[in-house]
Amino acid sequence: MSAITQSHSRTRGRLAGFLARAFARPSFVVGVTILGLSLALALFPQVFAPYDPLAFDLQAMQQGPSLTHPFGTDNFGRDVLSRVIWAYRVDMQMAFFATIFALLIGLTVGAFVGYYGGIADVIFGRCVDAIITFPFLVLVIAIVAVLGPGLVNMYVAITAVNWVYYARLTRAEIMTQKASDYAAAGRVLGYSDRRIIFRHLLPNAISPILVYWMTDMALAILLGSSLGYLGLGAQPPAAEWGVLIAEGRNFLMTAWWMSLMPGIAIVLTGLGFSLVGDALADLLRPKGR
Repeated sequence: MSAITQSHSRTRGRLAGFLARAFARPSFVVGVTILGLSLALALFPQVFAPYDPLAFDLQAMQQGPSLTHPFGTDNFGRDVLSRVIWAYRVDMQMAFFATIFALLIGLTVGAFVGYYGGIADVIFGRCVDAIITFPFLVLVIAIVAVLGPGLVNMYVAITAVNWVYYARLTRAEIMTQKASDYAAAGRVLGYSDRRIIFRHLLPNAISPILVYWMTDMALAILLGSSLGYLGLGAQPPAAEWGVLIAEGRNFLMTAWWMSLMPGIAIVLTGLGFSLVGDALADLLRPKGR
């Protein structure tokens, strides 16, 4: 058997062992189930939604939950269940795009700063101080207010602030890893800095960053819904959980389901990300280091 084949076999064996340990954890199974269902609803809302989320029915305004409308209807007669399902597409999109660019920028900046240190580390420290001086939500709202409401501007605002937290975490992990024996061996063998950083240091430092990313996606949904509620995120008549809650706030006494149902969707989806993140934190925690 060739060395490459042996390497692939070991990789498959480690992956199979990891998955076996993961699915032996009830929290991981529940979290993956929730996220799998959420992803299915986000990708194929037209399959699951019983009605057009934008279709008015003035003869069915503010009807309570029933067999015809399990989540009731809103003040325009629109089916709340259909709107909640279609909102999965927007909110799962927010979870990904509000965090992925911050993750990539933070990984790159944190890796180089953590590896080289020096003046780059000093400049990075000043940038961190300038950003974290302000409360996260206040700074994001201020940037969105300047750029204007909308999902794209919301992604820009969150990325402009959030990359710092990924970079700080990456920097700390890289500084720990670069003092290890395998990093020193790579330098002795003449490997380039880029190869040492991206082929050796980052793969060994990525575990806590991925765990943080899972938790951050749950927070991104909550933040995106908050901005939608304030009118700074997704805009009506788009189906988005924060927008749906805002539309129902004036009818809490007469049509409580308008705000309650999207609120439950936010809690369940956030719970799914949190359960998977907690399980990964346990599974990826180094043993005996």
